[in-house]
Amino acid sequence: MANKRKCVECNAPLKRDEVALSIKILGLNVTNFYCIACLAEIIDCDQDDLTIKIQEFKEQGCTMFL
Repeated sequence: MANKRKCVECNAPLKRDEVALSIKILGLNVTNFYCIACLAEIIDCDQDDLTIKIQEFKEQGCTMFL
């Protein structure tokens, strides 16, 4: 069974896009991963903005979001 990552703040299981977003926003060496809700709170932005960013990264062809 695959190793499932969980949000370090709320312990929610993470989707692949949430892991990729944590890496994209917090840096390649990040060791703590966050769900969209917790990441939005940490970087002080709206959850909808992060969802839009994920879609933008996909449209740009970012391989982290394939």
